[in-house]
Amino acid sequence: MIWQKRTGAQGDSDIPENNRMIKRYYILVLVIAAVACRPAKKVQKIEEAISKKDTAVTVVITQTPHIDSSKVVADIMEKVNHRSIDFKTFSAKVKIDYESQEQKDGGTAHIRLEKDKVLWVSLTGTLGVEGYRMLVTPDSVTLMNKLDKTVQYRTISYLQELTDIPFDFKTLQDLIIGNPIYATDNVVSYRNSGDQLLVLMVGDLFKHLVTLDNTNFNLLHSKLDDVDVIRNRTCDITYSDYQDNPGFPFATKREISVSEKGKLQLQMDFKQYAFNQALTFPFNVPKNYKRK
Repeated sequence: MIWQKRTGAQGDSDIPENNRMIKRYYILVLVIAAVACRPAKKVQKIEEAISKKDTAVTVVITQTPHIDSSKVVADIMEKVNHRSIDFKTFSAKVKIDYESQEQKDGGTAHIRLEKDKVLWVSLTGTLGVEGYRMLVTPDSVTLMNKLDKTVQYRTISYLQELTDIPFDFKTLQDLIIGNPIYATDNVVSYRNSGDQLLVLMVGDLFKHLVTLDNTNFNLLHSKLDDVDVIRNRTCDITYSDYQDNPGFPFATKREISVSEKGKLQLQMDFKQYAFNQALTFPFNVPKNYKRK
């Protein structure tokens, strides 16, 4: 079972590397709460461009050389942002399965989110026992381990330290909602393959290959590669099973693969979700919980 109680009170420095990696996976599951598709041969040239470090805006135009490239880029970014969901609140029940090099397991995440303000996550194991509860604001993270009866109060940078991913509140928010993450208007190249639009953009941290449905501009796939080739950090996210509610086209299934030194694969299945309903964020820390 995913929530196996540890004995003793240990700090991160005392935990073996193997256990520390597992802890990172638990936190990443909470954060994302949240199989990358193989690209078609049509996009091989774009994928080759990912390995380059040239961050200049070089829009590839092969059929009509006299097109205003800045207008093309603006049109592409409008399509990328076309289906971004604007909301006030969001809640969901998500079935999560994960697999790492060490183990394979799953659980259920209950999520409550108020845009730009607060994220609340409760993670339970397969037997329905709540193991962790987390409250995140743009500046802080509070994490309760309900099995060990401990609580941690940290800054938002704590998530970056544990997951080795540069999370901030907005990135977490977009990841959960299904909006593009680490999007930038620095478009290096693009390709219209008929049914799909592929856009390669380069930011300060990641090179991001975005695949959109060319009919409704739903986000289908994101491939992020670290600009720093020494780190060799990559992330693949596949979005599927969209429910096209008015104003809220939502991908109810996600497949996420994160790798650097190790590899983590997550599958997220949104069983229930709702936008713009009144929410509460219960987070009372019992007096007998030890602070870590």
